[in-house]
Amino acid sequence: MTDTADTDEQSQKVDEQSRSTSPGDQEEQGDAQRLRRINAWRAADRALVRAPMHLSLGERLAALAAGAGSVTDLDRPADIYGDGVVAELEERIAGLLGMEAAAFFPTGTMAQQVALRCWAGRTGNPTVALHPLAHPEVHERGALGAVSGLRTVHPTSDPRLPTAQEIRDFDEPFGTLMLELPLRDAGFVLPTWEELEAVVAAARERDAVVHVDGARLWECAPHFGRELPEIAALADSVYVSFYKTLGGISGAALAGPGSLIEEARTWRHRYGGQLFQQFPAALAALIGLDQELPRLPSYVAQAKVVAGALAEGFAAAGVGWFRVHPEPPHTHQFQVWLPYRADVLTEAAVRQAEETGVVLFHRWHPAAAGPPGTSFTEVTVGRDGLEWTAEDVRGAVREFVKRLA
Repeated sequence: MTDTADTDEQSQKVDEQSRSTSPGDQEEQGDAQRLRRINAWRAADRALVRAPMHLSLGERLAALAAGAGSVTDLDRPADIYGDGVVAELEERIAGLLGMEAAAFFPTGTMAQQVALRCWAGRTGNPTVALHPLAHPEVHERGALGAVSGLRTVHPTSDPRLPTAQEIRDFDEPFGTLMLELPLRDAGFVLPTWEELEAVVAAARERDAVVHVDGARLWECAPHFGRELPEIAALADSVYVSFYKTLGGISGAALAGPGSLIEEARTWRHRYGGQLFQQFPAALAALIGLDQELPRLPSYVAQAKVVAGALAEGFAAAGVGWFRVHPEPPHTHQFQVWLPYRADVLTEAAVRQAEETGVVLFHRWHPAAAGPPGTSFTEVTVGRDGLEWTAEDVRGAVREFVKRLA
C-alpha cells in the first residue's frame, strides 16, 4: 500500500495551491483539469466504457446522422410540440414497458415531479415515501417541496431499498411510495424479485400508489430474471431516462395509465416542458433503444467479471483496504472504494490513461460519511468493456496502483 505520508503530502500541496489562487483562477484551473481528463479519456486505446458525453460535437452529430435513418423516415416533417418522431418514441416506450401510455419529458427531474404531483392529487396525500439517497433528495435541490409542494419521508436510511416490513411498520401515512431501481447512490443496488414484490404489496396494503424511478431500469432485467413489462407492471407509473444507459442526448419518459399521462402532459406544459422541437433527443433515444438496449445483458454479465478481477487485482497489489460494492454487481454499474483522497485517485487515473492508453477509472469523489480520506468511484461496463479479460483488468489495477505512489 502507498505510504500515507506521501499521499498526505500531495494532498496538502493541492490544498495550498487552491488557497493561494483567486476564485477566477480556481475556475480556470478546474476547466483546464476537466479538459485534460476528457482529452486523456478520448485518446486512450482501451476503456471499459466510452461515455457519449466525452465525444466531440462533431462526433455526436455524425453518430446521430448515421443512425437516424435506421429508426425513422427522414423524409417526414420534423416534430412540432411533441408530434412526429417524439410521439413515435412515446408509443415505443409504452409498448416496451407494457403501459397504457407514455409522455416525453425534457428532463427526468420534471417527469418525476409531475408524476408525484399527479399522484398526490389523486390520493389526497402529498407525502411521498422514498429513500434519503433517492435522486429527488440528493440531486434536485429540494424541488419536490419547493416547486411541487410535496413532503418526503424515509422508511429506511440503510443503503438499500426498504423492506416490506419497514413499509408496513412506518408510523405515518403516505400517498406514494417511490422506488429507485437501482438505487444509484447506494451502489446501484437492487432487491431480489421476491423482495420487490413484497414491498409493492405492503404499499398496496396501505392504499399507497407505487412510482418507480427507473432512470436505469433498462439494465435491471437480468438481475430480476424478468422482462421489462413484468417489472413495470408492479408499479402504477414508471419514469425512464434516455441518456444514462442508452447513450441519448437528453430526455425522459413517464409511462402509466392513459388518464395519468394526459394529466401529466398538462403539468408538463405548466412546468415549461412543452418544447417547440425535440427531434435530436428523440432520435438519439430511438437509436439507443435499437443499439444499446439489446446489449445490456452482456454488459451486466461482463460487469461481474470486471468487479471480481478488480478485487483480485487490489488484493494482489497489496492495497490494505478496498471495497468493490456490490460484489457481484446487480447491474453493469458498481462502486469501488479506496482509502485515498479523491484528487489523488483522479490524478492517478488520468496519468494511467495518458501514459498507458488505458482508462480503468474516471473521476473519484470524497465519501459523504466515514473517516476522512476515503473516496469512491463509479465503474460502468459498456460495449468496449466486453473486450477485457480478467487478466486485462488485473493488469490495469497494477498500473493504477503504481501511480498512487
